[in-house]
Amino acid sequence: MSIRTRTASITTSAPAEVVFAILTDPTQHPRIDGSGTVKASRGSGQRLELGSTFGMDMKMGAAYKIGNTVVEFEQDRLIAWRHKGLHRWRYELTPTADGGTEITETWDLTRYGPAAVGFNLALGKKTQAAIEATLVKLKAAAEADAAKA
Repeated sequence: MSIRTRTASITTSAPAEVVFAILTDPTQHPRIDGSGTVKASRGSGQRLELGSTFGMDMKMGAAYKIGNTVVEFEQDRLIAWRHKGLHRWRYELTPTADGGTEITETWDLTRYGPAAVGFNLALGKKTQAAIEATLVKLKAAAEADAAKA
């Protein structure tokens, strides 16, 4: 683990396109949120692509709203977004030989420079736990969606 990132991976039996469909649909984000802070999406519910903006209703103590922009995108392989801060939430999907997908989620602080260390010290453990919980929820959601298909 780096002092500038937090990351975890999980493998699901669901194909990458099913996982990616969940990640590119902001209305699904509360369903997979392991932090307990994502309450609802705001906006049109349009599928995300590079440059898309979307909003979320959040609650961490107090309720607040946050806007995000998709800053990395590769169909069925990679999506990352950021809000006004410089950190990114990134999901990388790697197909497995048996038709499943390895999902890696990363909280990327590298664009903060030296300040990344402080952010990671302050929020890193809580964020790591949230990433791991999100991946468990994303795996379950993808497997449920794949079973319906």
